[in-house]
Amino acid sequence: MRAVIDTNVVVSGLLWRGRPRQLLDAARSGRVEVFTSRLLLAELEDVLSRDKFTDQLQRAGLTAHYLVVRYGALAKLVEPAVIAPTILADIDDDAVLACALAAQAEVLVSGDSHLLDLKEYRGIPILTVVDVLNHLVSSP
Repeated sequence: MRAVIDTNVVVSGLLWRGRPRQLLDAARSGRVEVFTSRLLLAELEDVLSRDKFTDQLQRAGLTAHYLVVRYGALAKLVEPAVIAPTILADIDDDAVLACALAAQAEVLVSGDSHLLDLKEYRGIPILTVVDVLNHLVSSP
């Protein structure tokens, strides 16, 4: 399954156990092929560098940069497609859509209501982590 995973899900998967971590584990095992862009990696580093994650990172003995490099090694880098503004309430979400389009993703995984409310973008379903994991379990 070709997937673009929104930053909110990646952060959860990198810092905590649970379903987002299971999705990243599925990528590590080759069941999911993950794609990202330079812009999404920069956003990931920006989010992980926020004060609210400092204690979590220090307890784990990790840095934001280290986690971004690890995720960047897991994901395949694509040059985002040029798209018309789509999510006017949060224009940063367009970067995820542009990446998914360029990657010819089969799914875009997010917990963001702006993206989830779209349900799909140019034929690419926008699903929650739970929906994707359920699909993986039901697939051979």
